[in-house]
Amino acid sequence: MLTRPVRCRSFRIATMAIALASASMVAAQRGPAPDPLVRENATVKLGPHTYVIPDANVGIVVGSRATLVIDPGMGRRNGETVLKEVAKVSKNTELFIASTHFHPEHTTGYLAFPPSAKYINSTTQEAEFEENGMQFVKTFSGRSTLNAELLKDAARRRADITFDREYTLDLGGVRVKFLLVGPTHTRGDTGFFVEGDSVLFAGDVVMNESFLAANPSSSIKAWLTAFDAFEALKPRTIVPAHGASGPGTLIAANRTWVREVQEKTLALKRQGKSIDETANAVSTEVTAQHLSWPRANGLANLSRSAYEGR
Repeated sequence: MLTRPVRCRSFRIATMAIALASASMVAAQRGPAPDPLVRENATVKLGPHTYVIPDANVGIVVGSRATLVIDPGMGRRNGETVLKEVAKVSKNTELFIASTHFHPEHTTGYLAFPPSAKYINSTTQEAEFEENGMQFVKTFSGRSTLNAELLKDAARRRADITFDREYTLDLGGVRVKFLLVGPTHTRGDTGFFVEGDSVLFAGDVVMNESFLAANPSSSIKAWLTAFDAFEALKPRTIVPAHGASGPGTLIAANRTWVREVQEKTLALKRQGKSIDETANAVSTEVTAQHLSWPRANGLANLSRSAYEGR
């Protein structure tokens, strides 16, 4: 009679252990932890309707009717800073919020936003936060005293509007296209393309002088398909989740070295190398070509994905 409860407890423990390992792996892949504070008076204009707060790379898109905030920062304090910056560039009372992916530095700033602000999210991201969002909050809280303070009252905010793969938001005089492209860095990775301004908020899918933070569930095929989808939009400026913004050519630059990982992996597989031997060899070789780039731990996962044909 005791067997079934013990099995259930064991299953729950195992599930929690997997979530913890995944969160720790993502943290390791990010490289040195950036300053988690959103800076005041740092907002930069990228186009007639588009702004970014650098470092945290919070996006603000202002239309004649409404304003969209992309990746509102980590925790209530940062969200309050974001709202101050929004007020400097927009007089709109209608607000929308969206996130490139479900990790806490890209979502939990929504705590500071009023209930009237509408949160738009994919069904995939909603499911990811339901499964592991608060575990990631716990993991990020453990990284520093400041993180713990920022995330002390973090909680899930359910979306007011959901979509599956694509969504277009009309803010009045400017439209923003939402495009789900995962499983890349996460299953729910979403890009935001500001039409007219030709600015793409690419999240962790396209980076600037950085490797990609791939994890064991990432798909190299999905990543290459995401590059194609983003490139078809013809962005002039790309804002990654972390690091400096850059030109649209960042997509091609990322594709070049990701295809190199794929080709080197398949060549070693044809030679009879094991998946572990291959991932280690490819990671070492590609890292040596870009010694200053962070997130090199993701290379092995990209190589394993290529080896397995996914």
